[in-house]
Amino acid sequence: MYDIQLISLIAIFFITSVISVITGSTSLITVPVMLQFSIEPRTALATNMLALTFMSVGGTLPFIGKKIIDYDRLPIIILLTILGSIIGALLVLVIPSKSLPVIISILMIIVAIFSIANRNAGIISPIRNASPIVEIGGYVATFVLGVYGGFFSGGYVTMLTAAYISLFGMTFVQAVANTKLINIFSSLIATIIFLRQGIVDYKLGIILSITMFIGGIVGSKIALKLNNIWLRRIFITAVIALGLKTLVDFPALH
Repeated sequence: MYDIQLISLIAIFFITSVISVITGSTSLITVPVMLQFSIEPRTALATNMLALTFMSVGGTLPFIGKKIIDYDRLPIIILLTILGSIIGALLVLVIPSKSLPVIISILMIIVAIFSIANRNAGIISPIRNASPIVEIGGYVATFVLGVYGGFFSGGYVTMLTAAYISLFGMTFVQAVANTKLINIFSSLIATIIFLRQGIVDYKLGIILSITMFIGGIVGSKIALKLNNIWLRRIFITAVIALGLKTLVDFPALH
């Protein structure tokens, strides 16, 4: 890889990681960019997953001790995420992903419509006890999205954020904090499987991991300074833009 290409990747990955701490959908930007630099698709997915792991660690650190991580649900959520991610990562090895662009776009546009329609969702945490059905729905969403997150991860955190706001009644900042922590396990499990398969570009992966680790820290510190109204505005704007971009020009992954 030429030096100018590497510098471009570093810059794109850093900026994307800072913004996507709030919005999610990191891979909808980073993977297509890697493909445009002629990186083999499965290597791009695997190397990106390694970098995402470090971004999630960096993005989680500023939230530790802020009393916004849901430690009561955490054990079950982590277990479901790990199981889902194992399944998803194994699917990468056997299933073509040509249909991903349309599926991701539809889901993200639905998320945007839901967020706009529910104006208070994520702004304030509702004072209520979630019904057992809604609570179970949150855990089911965690597992199903965990499978998707282990497979590709594009839009994974975005959809998980929306699920936690609507099903667990979290505010935006709570959802951002919890999804960053959960994504450590999702990305890590997938990365371990990809490492065992020998499809990770170690040199590029280390460089991008350091870049996204720093970007994750910066992004989370910004998120802590913004109120939930601004976080909601940024989230909805990014979801709509990324959904449309994915539908229009997302490269097919073979």
